[in-house]
Amino acid sequence: MEIFISALMGELISRSMSSIINKYSKPPAEAVEAGLERILLRGQVIIDEAMGRHITNHGMLQQLSMLRYAMYQGYYVLVTFRCQAYQQEENIQAVSQSGVVSKFRYAQRLCLSSSNSKKTSQALEEALDGLRSMILDASEMVRFLTTYPRLHRQPYSMHLLLDKCMFARQRETEVVMNFLLCTQSCTSSFDVLPIVGPENVGKSTLVGHICEDERVRDRFPQIVFFRHDNFRAEDVAALRGRCVARHENNGRLLIIIDVVGDLDEDLWENLCFLCRQSTTCGSKIIITSRSDKITKLGTTQTLVLKHLSDEVFWYFFKVITFGSTDPKMHPRLVYLAMEIAKLMYNLAEASITACVLRANFNINFWCKVLAFRRGCMQKQLCKSGMHPCELLSANRPVYLQRMGRTTEDVLVLGTNQTCSSEEEVPKITAVDVLYGIARPQGGTFKVLLWKSRIPPYHTYIQTYEIRELQARAVKRKRPLMNGIRHV
Repeated sequence: MEIFISALMGELISRSMSSIINKYSKPPAEAVEAGLERILLRGQVIIDEAMGRHITNHGMLQQLSMLRYAMYQGYYVLVTFRCQAYQQEENIQAVSQSGVVSKFRYAQRLCLSSSNSKKTSQALEEALDGLRSMILDASEMVRFLTTYPRLHRQPYSMHLLLDKCMFARQRETEVVMNFLLCTQSCTSSFDVLPIVGPENVGKSTLVGHICEDERVRDRFPQIVFFRHDNFRAEDVAALRGRCVARHENNGRLLIIIDVVGDLDEDLWENLCFLCRQSTTCGSKIIITSRSDKITKLGTTQTLVLKHLSDEVFWYFFKVITFGSTDPKMHPRLVYLAMEIAKLMYNLAEASITACVLRANFNINFWCKVLAFRRGCMQKQLCKSGMHPCELLSANRPVYLQRMGRTTEDVLVLGTNQTCSSEEEVPKITAVDVLYGIARPQGGTFKVLLWKSRIPPYHTYIQTYEIRELQARAVKRKRPLMNGIRHV
C-alpha cells in the first residue's frame, strides 16, 4: 500500500511540475505570431512549387492537399489574432449604441472578448506546431517534387493566378487528369469515373475546365457532353454513329454525363452496351451527380467534392480583394474584409464583392458595404430563415436591397447559367444595380451577375425587377399575384 501511495504521489508531483514548467515556459503571443508567419512562408514556397508541376503520385497529392489546408488554416488564425483589437472595439461600440449601457452587459462582453482572445492564442500555437511538423514530414516529398515535369505556364502573381484557376481543387484536378491520361488495359473498352458533390460545388466547372486542357484534347479527339434531364434514347442513337466512326478511325471518345435527379438505369445500360460494342480501347466516361447512387456505376474510386471551409474561402477572398497590395499595410481593411467574407456563400459572390471593394479602397466605403450586407442577411433570415444565395440556387424569387437606397428593393426572378457570346451578355451588371445608380425603366430587365474567367467560361445572368417599398406595402393586403411570393 505504501509503495502504491508513493508511486501515486510521485506521478502527481511530476505532472504538477510539468504543468508549471509549461505554463511559465510558454513563449509570448508575439513570438508565436512571428514564428507562424515564418512557417507559413515556408509552406507557401512548397505549395507554389508544387502548383507549377504535373504531379501524378496520389500519396504526394494527398500530402500536398493536407499541407495546403493547414496553410489556409494558419493564415486564418493569424489574421483572426491580429484583428482582435478591432473586434473588441466593435463590441464596445455595439454596447454603447444600444441605448442605456448596463454594467452587467458591458462586463459580459468584456469576459466574452477575453475568452475569445485566449482561444485565438491557443489556436495560434496549435497552428504553428501543426504546420512545423507537417513541413518536417514533407522534406522527402520536396526532394521528389523536383523530379516531376513543369507545367507550360507558370504563375507570376498569386492574385492573378487564383482569378483564373480552379481554386483549392488542385488535388481533384490531378485525380481526374490521371484518370483521363493513364494508359488503360484493353480488358474493357471504357472506364467510368463518378464525381459526387452538393449543388454549386463546382462539379461541372471542374470537368469543363479539365476538358479544355491541351493534353486531354490531344488524347480524346471527340468529347461529348450530355445532361441527364434532356438525355434521351435518341441521343444514344445519335451517339452510336459517332462511336462507329471513331472506332473505324481508332479514335478515343470521352463522354461527360451530368445527372440531374435519378439516372434512368435502362438508358445507362444502353449507353454502356454501346460503349462496349463501338468505342475504341481507351475511351472514358465521367458522370457527375449530387447523389452518391452513381458510385456503383464507376470502375474507379469515386471523386467526392465538398464545399470550401471558412479558412480556405477567406484565403481566396483576401488574395483577390487586396491583389498586389500588402494586407499588412491595411489592418483595419483586413478586419472588414474578414467580416464581409463571413456573410458570403460561394466563390462567385466572393469574386463580385472583391471587385466592388477593390474599386473603392477606403475604410468608409468598406464599412458601408459590411453594414449593407449584414442588413440584407438579417432581413432575409428573419423572413425565410435561409441565405439569399440558397434561395437563388433553388430558383426561388428573392428580394435584395440596394445600398444607399432605402425606398426600393430588387426582386430577383431567376438565374440562368449559359455560355453566351459577348453580344448576348447584358451591358448592365448586378453591381451597377445593387451598389450603383443604374435603374432601367419599365418592367423586368436582365443583368450580368458574373462571368467566369476559367473554362468552360460560364456566364450567369439574372432577371431583375425594381420594386418601390410603398407599392409593396399596399400589395401585401391583397392576394398573391402571378405565383410570386414575398420571401
